[in-house]
Amino acid sequence: MIGGMGMTLRAWTHRRLRHAWQRRGLLALLFLPFLWLHIVWRGLRAVGWRLGIASPVRLPVPVVVVGNLSVGGTGKTPLVIEIVQALRARGWSPGVVSRGYGGRSDQPTLVDPGSDPAQCGDEPILIRCLTGAPVVVGRDRVAAARLLLSIHKSCNLIIADDGLQHRRLGRDLEIAILNPAGIGNGLLLPAGPLRDPPERLRKVDAVVLHGHVPPVRIYSPFYRMHTSVQETVSMNAPVRRMALVDLAREQRERKLRLLAMCAIGAPERFFSMLRTEGLACDEVALPDHDRIQASMLPPGRYDRVLLTEKDAVKCHKDSRLGHDDRIWVVPLHCQLDGGLIDFIAARLGGFANGPKVA
Repeated sequence: MIGGMGMTLRAWTHRRLRHAWQRRGLLALLFLPFLWLHIVWRGLRAVGWRLGIASPVRLPVPVVVVGNLSVGGTGKTPLVIEIVQALRARGWSPGVVSRGYGGRSDQPTLVDPGSDPAQCGDEPILIRCLTGAPVVVGRDRVAAARLLLSIHKSCNLIIADDGLQHRRLGRDLEIAILNPAGIGNGLLLPAGPLRDPPERLRKVDAVVLHGHVPPVRIYSPFYRMHTSVQETVSMNAPVRRMALVDLAREQRERKLRLLAMCAIGAPERFFSMLRTEGLACDEVALPDHDRIQASMLPPGRYDRVLLTEKDAVKCHKDSRLGHDDRIWVVPLHCQLDGGLIDFIAARLGGFANGPKVA
């Protein structure tokens, strides 16, 4: 335990790093030599693309890339889920390709609800479970997309999850998402949080602002997205549901001991949402994508354990966790500006392999 929050050393270090990336302080100064190496490497790659040494690969279906400029925790996965569900409602048959961060799979791998998160990553399994859309993970997004299209012939649209920096995959639409951290100190890794410079926003087709984003120059149409938590669901018996405000009242009346645990990019956001609903929890933050282990939840210490959906998909491989009645999942509710879906649908409207309107 470190500080007031239960946290591993690696998670604490990552949290402090993200905090330091919000300003141009001593850490940024120390990392400046490595920053220049990053800039040189980007420049060499850019020359290769301009000279035609490398070129994007076009697929037989349109591709929509959803990504971010900074490292992790921006709300990209909820956005992908919303886009997939909304476009399916409009007649498209989307599939998703992802790197599968947190997983060991390097070769393209088809994801199903029973896939091992240690192999495929937790976010792709969550997308597969919540949308029902076909999902393939792989370091090579082009190979992943080709595998998806070869298996699912009806798929007429690819959504690339976190593919903004994967230039080899040709795309028809780019969407960048920013969260309250914005662009941090505006510097590239490792002196700052950015994988692409702020000027990259000039080239994307749309920007999604997740929550209260600090002022940043945006050159493309922008849309709003808000996320919240409202209820909790028993992982062992999903028919059992309870509003979080009711759980907070029960906690006060029965003196329930609650633990909130997560392994996500922005754990404080999850904990803050629970506090807003009136819950008082012990809080444990693990490094992003880490597994939840039964040994972390000794019997008798807590009456209920609250997990994110992303963390819950990693628990089913452990029978002890899967049958632990104390574990309840807190779904994330997403409110997305409908204008974004109209914008995407309009941009995709000219493709011959799109949905057939009666």
